[in-house]
Amino acid sequence: MTHAILSYHDAVLYRSGERYRILAGAIHYFRVHPEHWADRLRKLKAMGANTVDTYVAWNFHQPQAGVAPDFTGWRDLGRFIDLAAEEGLDVIVRPGPYICAEWDNGGFPAWLTGTPGIGLRCMDPQFTAAIEEWFDHVLPIITSRQASNGGPVVAVQIENEYGSYGDDHDYIRWNRRVLEERGITELLFTADGGNDYFLDGGSVEETWATATLGSRGDEAMATWQRRRPGEPFFNVEFWGGWFDHWGENHHRRDAGDAAAEVRKMLDLDGSVCLYMAHGGTNFGLGSGSNHDGTKLQPTVTSYDSDAPIAENGALTAKFHAMRAEFYRAQGIDELPELPAELLAEPAVLPAQTLPLSPAPGLLELARGAGEPVRSVRPLSFEQLGLDSGMVLYSAEAVLPGSPGAPAEARLKITGLNDRAYVWVDGTFAGVLDDVTGAEGLAVTGTGVLAKLDILVENLGRINYGPLTGHGKGILGGVLVNQRYTFHWTQTPVALAEWGDTELDLLAGAEFDAEAPADTYLALPGSGKGFVWLNGFLLGRYWEKGPQFTLYAPAPLVRAGRNAIKVLELGEPGTTVELRETADLGPEEAGRIAAAEL
Repeated sequence: MTHAILSYHDAVLYRSGERYRILAGAIHYFRVHPEHWADRLRKLKAMGANTVDTYVAWNFHQPQAGVAPDFTGWRDLGRFIDLAAEEGLDVIVRPGPYICAEWDNGGFPAWLTGTPGIGLRCMDPQFTAAIEEWFDHVLPIITSRQASNGGPVVAVQIENEYGSYGDDHDYIRWNRRVLEERGITELLFTADGGNDYFLDGGSVEETWATATLGSRGDEAMATWQRRRPGEPFFNVEFWGGWFDHWGENHHRRDAGDAAAEVRKMLDLDGSVCLYMAHGGTNFGLGSGSNHDGTKLQPTVTSYDSDAPIAENGALTAKFHAMRAEFYRAQGIDELPELPAELLAEPAVLPAQTLPLSPAPGLLELARGAGEPVRSVRPLSFEQLGLDSGMVLYSAEAVLPGSPGAPAEARLKITGLNDRAYVWVDGTFAGVLDDVTGAEGLAVTGTGVLAKLDILVENLGRINYGPLTGHGKGILGGVLVNQRYTFHWTQTPVALAEWGDTELDLLAGAEFDAEAPADTYLALPGSGKGFVWLNGFLLGRYWEKGPQFTLYAPAPLVRAGRNAIKVLELGEPGTTVELRETADLGPEEAGRIAAAEL
């Protein structure tokens, strides 16, 4: 029988029989350009970590149903694990299938969650069959790299923070069994919030229960001593920073405050993983959303998360504070000198302002963006087989009134997810969202057929809580006052799949670079939209902030001529700026304290 390299008894963790402590940091391969993987891992090692932790985002590998998962290039999970091994790091893998991670749909593919009648994260046979098929693809990459096979993988997580979602313990046990049946022999563990409530839902017998929390670690450790005696304490997600939503503050946590909380847990002989050690970027349409019970809270493009290693790889004050704690936990008070190449600020392009060419109107672009699909009632993104991007809904309806006496009506959208741009007879009428959709817009009619065009934008699928898997598009209907409009034409706008043909129609700017280097794109005067650099979709921008620049890593920049393309959904600006530093929002506005985590 193969024995796991990590083990525990009497609340003490061991590695190969020697007393051990995990000093880890999370880095998600899907949020970091693959040419930067080695650099970020090297910096994690230099911080004093002995382990890197990563989620596996299913929808990053298999966005379309019926197409085999892709594990090449940016999606080469095996290469990321191998690079960690080259740096002398152990690896903890968290394959989900649910990951949260502020990632679109919590990592689930939209084709899965959109399956009619499916029950998520429970013993629903439709769901479990899909998970087994996914695990058949991904687990061989992990099992072949386990410590028992000479690799760096020392532990694998079962599901993720399940106690925040459900109480189907049979489902957790089933997860454990399917991992073991497919060759996982290293230590398995669950992860849940740091109190009784989360343990009640997510932990099971004879499986190591780990914690996720950003403060009051000593209180959580006392709970574990009471609830899980005999198990060592491991905070697998220490929230040393936080992520941002559009329209809210940029979060900052004081480095000394975060380090003091880590010290508290380490002094009590706990293990810690920094979430995040390096946050990276929600490139493309990868960012998810939360929901506060009233409205959607879409996550910004940056996932810097105020992490020790910044979005561009720079070493922050928090890096040095955490490094001191990690070395202290190993009995080393005098820190070794860091290599100059790790301390060097990443190269950046010179700042410049570029003129932005005009583009066709948004409605014109949307009408030509895809093959129309006809239906009686509006179809959701899921029914259209579209996981992200936008859908243009078009129909004709009689608006009340007469040619001699125009009248006002309310155009309402029920079940709107997430944001709708509305035109009547080609004239822009306004914007509705998940909160204002049912209230509607005032439109004027003359008693004759009017052309309705409604462009619905998916702002990112919900990644946490009971609304995970919620559909996108028009899930209810469109009403003129209380009367439904039927017979629709839907045009999918698959932004993530756009190539030169589509991008050539957009507003653009060009610049020359002597050599590849980082840059930060800003669009002053523009409202909301998407930016591509040399055909790569960097992500979303939005004038409401808090993020005002988009990070473009050096590997996306060419020596010579470079092309920027912009799809503006609101008011287009006239320039694009290349800046030398990031602007993620005011430093002080979103300052957070330990008590908030």
